[in-house]
Amino acid sequence: MSDTTSAQPYRTLTGGLTVHPVGIGCWAIGGPDSNLGLPMGWSTGDDDASMRGLEAAYSLGANLFDTADVYGHGHSERLIGRLVETVPRDSMVLSSKVGYFTGTAAHAYEPRHMRHQLETTLVNLRTDHLDIYFLHNAEFGEDDRYLQGAIETMRAFQDEGLIKTIGMRGPHRFATERVHVPKEQRKDKHARFRYLFDRVRPGYLAVRFNALTPRPPAGQKDIFAFAAEHGASILVNKPLSQGLLTGKYAPARPPTFAEGDHRLRKAWFTAAALEIIDEGLNPLRKRFGPSNADLIRIALHYCLQHADNAAVLVGFTTPEQVIQNLKVVGDPLSPEDIAFVRETAGRLQQRLDAAGDVFLDEKDAPR
Repeated sequence: MSDTTSAQPYRTLTGGLTVHPVGIGCWAIGGPDSNLGLPMGWSTGDDDASMRGLEAAYSLGANLFDTADVYGHGHSERLIGRLVETVPRDSMVLSSKVGYFTGTAAHAYEPRHMRHQLETTLVNLRTDHLDIYFLHNAEFGEDDRYLQGAIETMRAFQDEGLIKTIGMRGPHRFATERVHVPKEQRKDKHARFRYLFDRVRPGYLAVRFNALTPRPPAGQKDIFAFAAEHGASILVNKPLSQGLLTGKYAPARPPTFAEGDHRLRKAWFTAAALEIIDEGLNPLRKRFGPSNADLIRIALHYCLQHADNAAVLVGFTTPEQVIQNLKVVGDPLSPEDIAFVRETAGRLQQRLDAAGDVFLDEKDAPR
């Protein structure tokens, strides 16, 4: 593996894991899928392009690959496994997750089910251990009946050498409960997160963050400072807001998605929202450059420059996307640039929020 093409210094995160700051998110390569009665996959890739993308990432120095048991119900893991068996295992940092697929178990966090899922993940990835294993969601049954068992099971995996570090998800605005729980009944997500963090004591947090993420309330630390204070590292997912911050989607030609694609449910991929986004990105184009590569560069740097205890996870469906994502990261943004991005994206985020909820009713979903 060479880091000469994507010239970014590697970062040493929790547990001594040394990673390229731009990691590879492997949700999209899992393909179309459904879970919990909802579309939750991607319909716009193919396995040949996925493998070429994984190989390109590795050749450019990327070494962090993040997946989950539910991404294509093992398909994403199996594709990564094809790469794993061709390179030295210690040249890769592998991360996967458990918690969204129940199968025939009483609950996704039932200990025997967790062990079955981990064993399957290891087989899929063609490895004998994971570097990071995440609790994928924060739903542990009524009165958290499965929480303690899940924690003890994760610690047992560590003791057995099956995983090196434990992760959990940070709070985010668009958790699954927004779909089916009335707003007035939703829990204080920050209080819930802090409670679970104290119980789990994770080494890693999976955090949904990008330039559209609202700043924390006055007087409250952001998640990066919180993690650093507690000796944890962050894997940032959706730094490009699934391509929306790159300018790749034209309002006049909104994308269409096939069955099993989670974007069918999201208003931000409709023509009306894309018009708002396209207009909102214009100040960034004027300041930094008009190309998709220019927008990708500032979106990634905006995340990476928030903290040294973090890496970003960028998804892909083509090798060209991987190459571009890894090659555009270069000189850092100035403090003035960061402030400009924050203010510009903040105005865009407010306009999107005012336009309606991010989730569509079934009848309104684009096809």
